[in-house]
Amino acid sequence: MAAGAVVGGVGFTVVTVQDADRAAGKPTWKFPAAKSDDDKADDKADDKAGADKKSASGLSTLFVPFGTDGYERGPDVGEFGADAEFSGAQATALRKESVKDLPRSTRRELEKLIDKQRIQGMAMRSYSVGRMDYNTTDAITTAVTLTRLDNRTAVREMATSFNGFLADTDYFRKGPKIKGHQDAQCYLTPKGKAKDDELAAAFCTAYVGDVLVSATTDGPDPLDAKFVTKFFTDQLDRIDNPGQAV
Repeated sequence: MAAGAVVGGVGFTVVTVQDADRAAGKPTWKFPAAKSDDDKADDKADDKAGADKKSASGLSTLFVPFGTDGYERGPDVGEFGADAEFSGAQATALRKESVKDLPRSTRRELEKLIDKQRIQGMAMRSYSVGRMDYNTTDAITTAVTLTRLDNRTAVREMATSFNGFLADTDYFRKGPKIKGHQDAQCYLTPKGKAKDDELAAAFCTAYVGDVLVSATTDGPDPLDAKFVTKFFTDQLDRIDNPGQAV
């Protein structure tokens, strides 16, 4: 279970971050230690050269834009707000934080596995859709994570592992198909099983090139499968065609 959560678990990272810090001012984790002055000096040139490039090619540009089809800014993802992007080092630290409560020996093995994944960057965005758009009694929220690795094989393996993990639990229902994206998989929580204070959920995972796409959707039970399908299709199409309006 722990291996599944890390190997394919960007979705689990989102859940962890969402639930990590409910109390204002309570620290939950730290980014890697600050670099030395020499390291900072060496990085200045790279930072300057990459600043303009990020605006054109950063992972955040691949998200479905706010305002599209009723997709508005959603709740904060932990302490990071509704829209955040991380470097490879920061994303690696965040993934390691998600397994910090596991037994020491297990945690160390998983941390080694995370290092081997060689994450190049990660971005998170949260959306909310009101009931007027999809005829639900309450808003539906979706947290999306985009993770870029240094090779496509690793991305494919992460997506496959994550989907296999959900399938092996014998708890989730197989979700709707995503038209035009045969490798995309969605899983839903059991219909009618949510308690009064709980929401139904959907977990969707896919990969496009070197980008792993993971979305976690929460809404009234039963969850609107049509919304899940439309949103995830829109997100994957956006990555396939990043030239769409930002």
